[in-house]
Amino acid sequence: MAVYDDFTKLDIRAGTIIKAESFPKARKPAYKLTIDFGSDIGIKRSSAQITDNYTPESLVGKKILGVVNFPPRQIADFISEVLVLGTDSEDGIILAVPDMAGKVSNGDKLC
Repeated sequence: MAVYDDFTKLDIRAGTIIKAESFPKARKPAYKLTIDFGSDIGIKRSSAQITDNYTPESLVGKKILGVVNFPPRQIADFISEVLVLGTDSEDGIILAVPDMAGKVSNGDKLC
C-alpha cells in the first residue's frame, strides 16, 4: 500500500511538447517527444507509447504532465528522461493533461 509520503517523492510537472517524431527502433510503437518544462527544469526528452490515439503533428503544442525525477532510461538508442503520464484505456494510452491548460505554465508542479 502506498502512503502520502510516497506520492510526495514524485516530482510531476506540466510541460509543453515542442517536438514529436516516430521512433521505429522502439520495441513497441512509440514516439520520441521533446518537452519544455520551463526554465528551472528545461527541455527534456521522453519515449511514449501513444501512437494509437495521437499523431506527431497533433502532439506539438500539447500541454502534458510528466514525472521529471525518475532516473533516465535507455530505450533502444534513445535516452528517455521523463515519464509522460496517461491512462491505459480500451482504446490505448490517453495522455493526462491539465484542465485549463492555458492557465498552466511549463514547470508548474502537480500537488
